[in-house]
Amino acid sequence: MDSALGEQQTHGGPATHDVTNQAPPLTPYDASEDTALLEGLRREGAEWAEEDLRRLGRQAGSAQAQEWADLANRHEPELRTHDRYGNRVDEVEFHPSWHHLMRTAVAEGLAASPWADDRAGAHVARTAGGLVWGHTEAGHGCPTSMTYAAVPALRRQPELAKVYEPLLTSREYEPGLRVPTEKRGLLAGMGMTEKQGGSDVRTNTTTATPTSEPGVYTLRGHKWFTSAPMCDVFLVLAQAPGGLSCFLVPRVLPDGTRNTFRIQRLKDKLGNRSNASSEPEFDGTVAWLVGPEGQGVKTIIEMVNCTRLDCVMMSAALMRKSLVEAGHHARHRSAFGARLVDQPLMRNVLADLALESEAATTLTLRLAGAADRAIRGDARETAFRRIATAVGKYWVTKRGPAFTAEALECLGGNGYVEDSGMPRHYREAPLLSIWEGSGNVNALDVLRALGREPSTAEALFGELALARGADARLDAAVTRLKNRLSGASQTTARRLVELTALTLQASLLVRYAPPAVADAFCATRLGGDWGYAFGTLPEGADLDAIVERALPGGD
Repeated sequence: MDSALGEQQTHGGPATHDVTNQAPPLTPYDASEDTALLEGLRREGAEWAEEDLRRLGRQAGSAQAQEWADLANRHEPELRTHDRYGNRVDEVEFHPSWHHLMRTAVAEGLAASPWADDRAGAHVARTAGGLVWGHTEAGHGCPTSMTYAAVPALRRQPELAKVYEPLLTSREYEPGLRVPTEKRGLLAGMGMTEKQGGSDVRTNTTTATPTSEPGVYTLRGHKWFTSAPMCDVFLVLAQAPGGLSCFLVPRVLPDGTRNTFRIQRLKDKLGNRSNASSEPEFDGTVAWLVGPEGQGVKTIIEMVNCTRLDCVMMSAALMRKSLVEAGHHARHRSAFGARLVDQPLMRNVLADLALESEAATTLTLRLAGAADRAIRGDARETAFRRIATAVGKYWVTKRGPAFTAEALECLGGNGYVEDSGMPRHYREAPLLSIWEGSGNVNALDVLRALGREPSTAEALFGELALARGADARLDAAVTRLKNRLSGASQTTARRLVELTALTLQASLLVRYAPPAVADAFCATRLGGDWGYAFGTLPEGADLDAIVERALPGGD
């Protein structure tokens, strides 16, 4: 009887392994097919980069690039402390896919090349490129970000910048530890935090002792979280006789010998696993002073401003990638007699996610535009950048984990398995709120800016005034924000920064997005007509217009 049943299934019964009602592979797709992104690129002065951005978008969404992303995360970097003969080498080995990703990123100008580009909008173009190439994987964005951010700090020591800046701004990726000046291109990292202080870098205990050679010191100490230890040079904070100071530390010295940079271990992290994060130990490590003694924080703060913008950018890229994945699944999966994307409740979820994604992307490009114009000497944009970057860093990165969780859930159980890629996005999301100052650090930074630099508040409200009268809910939110400033304290700092971020995002959407997007955002985020989870847009919200604008390829 059993054999007869088996024969029936084989010769005419239902096949057990037919695949139906599953979404086809998303790849190949165009990661630059994002209306809000392209509009922002043009608006912020980098329309000249659109052709290159579209080409990069097609590459980012290719099967090859997506496979690189997957393999770079599956095959994590490995620390090799010694060679076969017992010599200390402190090298990190990566899967070839990591190098493919890095080579593309550097060649496409996503590292420090904008500093060597005189065109207005060069820094906007780089940020837009990051939003697109961020559809691959996030780990390799760390060394490209730090390389980009190192240049303005290094300029505090012109003689060092003269030597290293042309190599940092190069579009040549040349891995491997060699004498920096003998390479065609360099990568830079930074070592600020230590185990006893974290963000409180003024408590650092690493010491810097002057040598007989002017500007040259030796360092001794242990850093707690130094990412990308395979970089060629590092900006490091240490206590010099004159106080906390900034230093340039090369992995290989000019005479070809290895500088002392003992990697004690690689961190076993929740996400960002393709990127090596380490604890290096300095012991007689040769370093060059960058900026005056005692002004280490002032010297390196420009680097932090740049990397904070990149955290916003990478969060926005992660949101967009997760939304594209969720939308693709919903378009091809059916339940209860209709495609998921046509089910009203799923459409509400996708529309709500689309609002959050567009607000993040639009703010990111506005911050990039402010950075570009500030670098070119615009005082008003400098003040706006100072406060808005901290606000954006706090809020957009905070939204990332909830966003990726909801996008993952759109795939149901399929989204919970590693093959979908969604778990990798979910693990990545919290990191961007932690790196370059956690939420509290950035909230306090906003308070500090408002209290010590009156021009920042003027620039912020000047920006918000550009949308005055366009939406009553936005006008009311701006009034609430002004009233809250007078009683701002540490206890209320997060609420203040949240309101600042939402009014800023709303003002940009009111000015630049279609009415369906701006109205739904203001109704929910400012007007209170919203629930406690995504997918709670009110009756009357134009879900079709929002979803069709957001998802690539039409509906």
